[in-house]
Amino acid sequence: MLRNLIPVFDTGVQAWALEARLLRWLTLLWLCVGLVVLVSASYPVAQVEQGDGLFFLKRQLVWAFAGLVGFNLVARSPLERLLKIAPYVTIVLGGLIFATKLTGIGTEVNGAMRWIEIGPISLQPSEPIKPFLVLQSAWLFGEWEQLSWRSRVGWLCIFALVLGGILIQPNLSTAALCGMSLWAIALAAGIPWLYLLGVAGSGLALATISISLVDYQRRRVTSFLDPWADPQGDGFQLVQSLLAIASGGTWGTRLGLSHQKLFYLPIQHTDFIFAVFAEEFGFAGTVGLLLLLMGYATLALAVALKARQPIHRLIAMGATIFLIGQALINIGVATGSLPTTGLPLPLFSYGGNSLIASLLLAGLLVRVARESNEAKVVPLPIRHRPQFSERVNPQGR
Repeated sequence: MLRNLIPVFDTGVQAWALEARLLRWLTLLWLCVGLVVLVSASYPVAQVEQGDGLFFLKRQLVWAFAGLVGFNLVARSPLERLLKIAPYVTIVLGGLIFATKLTGIGTEVNGAMRWIEIGPISLQPSEPIKPFLVLQSAWLFGEWEQLSWRSRVGWLCIFALVLGGILIQPNLSTAALCGMSLWAIALAAGIPWLYLLGVAGSGLALATISISLVDYQRRRVTSFLDPWADPQGDGFQLVQSLLAIASGGTWGTRLGLSHQKLFYLPIQHTDFIFAVFAEEFGFAGTVGLLLLLMGYATLALAVALKARQPIHRLIAMGATIFLIGQALINIGVATGSLPTTGLPLPLFSYGGNSLIASLLLAGLLVRVARESNEAKVVPLPIRHRPQFSERVNPQGR
């Protein structure tokens, strides 16, 4: 029914397995905290640039509603059905990734061609392809031994083309995340080490070539090693992020009172939203967020281990890697532990494409939990039960 796709009116959740309900509540908690932080991080820049301090929140709420409808749709759809449509969606979105760069229909933002304008909507194909990469790679590596070499090589080539298309946009961080996630799914499936090492070596070689050829990627790596060497240039983002995190202290400056978001910290409502969170909620809030991520990852891993089918187990592990892995990478960038990338913080950063992709991945986790724990009710044949008079007088006397 239509009302079951709208989160507010979804009345069937109580029948879900415990793990599925817990994952749903943790996802909603993660999203709600993210929306609150987004209001604080985006209000000053939205007020100045758009004339409406709630501009980004209003748009994010629309995307959140659409994403939650998608979340419920995935959580209610059998994985077998999702696996059937995954190859077609993967190929279509892969084609759109190349279209952004090669056909001229892409829109350039900050020197990268990653978006396609469809009316008022900006589509970034490299984001919604993530859940379908999880589904298709889980099928490929889960059925590896049963597939012909033609099918294996064919899909590996498609994956390589998708990663290559993301890389030439250029978008090294997303290409690296997708590549590492696919590699981890293959590792979990038990693919021979010889193949895995060969793929890992090829990936490192491509990343090295990309960094050496693309100037801004190379400068990001060098500035990460010593951001204070050029605090007003290449190291500016990281320096301001570190100042914001350090200013938070133990308990933070309180919600809405970040100083670095006042036009010191760049892109504070997207890539560096964690720095605003850390400044306003301090060390205690940061630990709380990490505990939320740890609890989410632990529950997701438990769902993966309880999965009845290998493909379902790989789907759960792939979705977990994308969600938690991307979150940890974003936090690592904001704290100076990793080179600066363009990866958003899932369910926190502003952006409809990333938000919907994250909720679809969470929906996959919930669906695996449901199919692993909810027993199928088999109707038993109804036998004729004798009436009381028949039991008392079986001979009819």
